[in-house]
Amino acid sequence: MPKNKSHSGAKKRFKVTGSGKIMRLQAGRKSGAAFASAPTTGSRKKHRRNAGMVELEKADLKRAKKMLGI
Repeated sequence: MPKNKSHSGAKKRFKVTGSGKIMRLQAGRKSGAAFASAPTTGSRKKHRRNAGMVELEKADLKRAKKMLGI
């Protein structure tokens, strides 16, 4: 039987922690110069709030695990 391949797009978007949780990038970070040192769009408060990774929702876990080959 052939090996299962993990989804290459999912590998770039999700990270598995040591305890087995799946983390994703916080939504709304990609636009509005979120990664610039001096944001040009939106308030600094908005960019701080969208910083970092958050845990994946329970509804999406099954599909994400299948794509990652877990």
